Amino acid sequence: MTTDSSSTSTSAAGGISTFKGQERALRADRLGTGGLLLSVLAATAPLMVVAGVMPTTFAVMGIVGQPLLFVVLGVVLILFSIGYAEMSRHVHNAGAFYAYISRGLGGTAGAGAALVALVAYNALQIGIYGIFGFEVSGLLATYAEVEIAWWIPALVAALAVGLLGWLKIDVNARVLGVLLVIEVLLVVIFDVAALADPGKEGLSLHAFNPDTLTGAGVGTALCFCVAAFLGFEQAPVYAEETSRPHVLVPRVMFLAVGGVAVFFALSSWALTVATGPAAIVGTAQKQSAGLLFFLTESRLGGTFTDVLHVLFVTGMFAALLSFHNVVARYAFAMGREGLLPAAFGRTSGTSGAPGTGSLLQTVVAVVVVAAFAIADDKPAGDPTAPVLHLFTWFGNIGALGVIVLMAAASLSVVVFFVRRGAAGAQAWRLVTSALAGLALLVIAGYTVKDFEVLVGAGPDSSLSWILPGIIGLALAAGLLLGLVLRARAPEKHARIGLGNEAFQLDKAASS
Repeated sequence: MTTDSSSTSTSAAGGISTFKGQERALRADRLGTGGLLLSVLAATAPLMVVAGVMPTTFAVMGIVGQPLLFVVLGVVLILFSIGYAEMSRHVHNAGAFYAYISRGLGGTAGAGAALVALVAYNALQIGIYGIFGFEVSGLLATYAEVEIAWWIPALVAALAVGLLGWLKIDVNARVLGVLLVIEVLLVVIFDVAALADPGKEGLSLHAFNPDTLTGAGVGTALCFCVAAFLGFEQAPVYAEETSRPHVLVPRVMFLAVGGVAVFFALSSWALTVATGPAAIVGTAQKQSAGLLFFLTESRLGGTFTDVLHVLFVTGMFAALLSFHNVVARYAFAMGREGLLPAAFGRTSGTSGAPGTGSLLQTVVAVVVVAAFAIADDKPAGDPTAPVLHLFTWFGNIGALGVIVLMAAASLSVVVFFVRRGAAGAQAWRLVTSALAGLALLVIAGYTVKDFEVLVGAGPDSSLSWILPGIIGLALAAGLLLGLVLRARAPEKHARIGLGNEAFQLDKAASS
């Protein structure tokens, strides 16, 4: 075996000799159960869901039984998680979804999933800048009497998130954790206050009655509600950065799904109790995104409501940071396996974070926010444009992409274990994955069918096919890339989904 000066390097901190290319592997042992759970749950932005998603679902869909929908979706996603978590014991890759799909359905399908994931999580992250900028500019106008355009705080947040993306994931986990815990506590306080001081119908359980789920709006309401869960599926993205991924990742996923389902079911029920089930739809239509703050004002006072407004903003920042980290790691995984330029497959030398992927996500976010700022060119601007357009359009594009990925991952789990000859041993997990996959396909179908409702466009609007078409275009581009690699660079095609295992093979081959 021959060696040269470039094949090893010595750590200044510990004098440890490492193999050239170690920068292609994310640092392990940096996240425990707590840090991983907080990083994952931060993406759910609980206060944003309670203050934004829930009132919108009540108002637009007219579905009183939203609490029951969260229970139903919780069951579907637990079924999904059973197979997904088992897959995580066999595949440890920051590419998560596309890595799993590659292992089950092949490298070409994996390449398609990779592009869908990159577009979907970018869309979810960037969409939040719209409502973030809108809320911050509103807070400054109310409390500091400073009038600024929504895009200024949005761009400042994009740069701050980008900077944190270069730092260690454990630092980010602390930031996310503090914000998340405070958010949850405030929502719990409201829940308790609502139950202690219910509307004129008292502690009614009517919202859990299956009869409340009749009507044409149920399918579209499921689309709204499933977006509230997005984040739990990110746990495998951090697998390489944990000490025991086969234990921690499944544990965190089940804790996240179960916790989110219970928390959101109880919180949406508390909203119906506070107004009365008969009045919740009308009140939500009148108050819109101000529903939660309207209800806390009368029960918990102005100071609590002011704090809630501030935490609404910090919770969105936590979600921005969480989705940013996921996008950066997807870009890292894709760069490491040849689906993006090799520069994306290297980590920052100081922190071990996927710095190039972080930079990519920041640049894309800044460009999109700037484009929406330029488009908002009315004399006084349209104060609701960032919420109705940037947040709504991109949020639903991202949600559709993740739903499609989850459905494909469910199928991949079945194929993966069947091909390994483990169908008998994993039979019950395969059944749960198949059921979850079918349910997710139904939800995806409703999402595409009713996309004009989700984004607030008219039935004849071109947005109803252009926006979901972005996910279709990403899928087509990824599949084409996979086919090209299979024909022209079969060695790269064979690496798709291998992640750090490919790095270890390279290391062994060079020894």
